[in-house]
Amino acid sequence: QVQLVESGGGLVQAGGSLRLSCAASGRTFSNYAMGWFRQAPGTAREFVAAVSRSGGSTYYSDSVKGRFTISRGNAKNTVYLQMNSLKPEDTAVYYCAAENYDRGHGFRGDYWGQGTQVIVSS
Repeated sequence: QVQLVESGGGLVQAGGSLRLSCAASGRTFSNYAMGWFRQAPGTAREFVAAVSRSGGSTYYSDSVKGRFTISRGNAKNTVYLQMNSLKPEDTAVYYCAAENYDRGHGFRGDYWGQGTQVIVSS
């Protein structure tokens, strides 16, 4: 089992940037595809981005493509989500997830962090 801890959330104005981090422990990090989901109040959790186990492939939802970048540092057991040009509709709790299979856009996450809040003010 892998443990995940997110950090980096906060309050930012529209048009600003934030970088989320997710530190993993417990298992060999490079065995896991990593991803981010988000959930706004009253809505279902939605896929945001994923990165393959090697880091060579990345996947994004249409709503964030071109604004967000997912990356991983296997030496640091950490996955990042760089969020630029933030919009009020990006406001949500962001969750880091891991699974030991490369599914691309079908990433679903078997292990989850507790989430970090992102608020984008207009």
